[in-house]
Amino acid sequence: QVQLVESGGGSVQAGGSLTLSCVASDSRLFSRNTMAWFRLAPGKMRELVARITSTTGDTWYATSVKGRFTISKDNARNTMYLQMNDLKTEDTAVYHCNKFPSSGSPFGQGTQVTVSS
Repeated sequence: QVQLVESGGGSVQAGGSLTLSCVASDSRLFSRNTMAWFRLAPGKMRELVARITSTTGDTWYATSVKGRFTISKDNARNTMYLQMNDLKTEDTAVYHCNKFPSSGSPFGQGTQVTVSS
């Protein structure tokens, strides 16, 4: 089972920035799969935030984060990133990385992002 470990979360004030990282235990994961960042906020369903395709690197963003977040990956380092700028209080959530679609692929612990006003 491939393991995904997220890091880089923290507490910031609105308008601040964070960069999240996702490291995979399998070096082939990012090169063979569309990957994505998801987030789960209290009382809400898990939301797809951004995704990036395996070969062309085409990206997609949720409307709520478009223009503020940037997804990228480094296949050689088995690492995916989510650069988050101009953070808003509504971005507060636990952020997870996973394959897209994620069905059948368990989520890891994620990394907590807390944005205060």
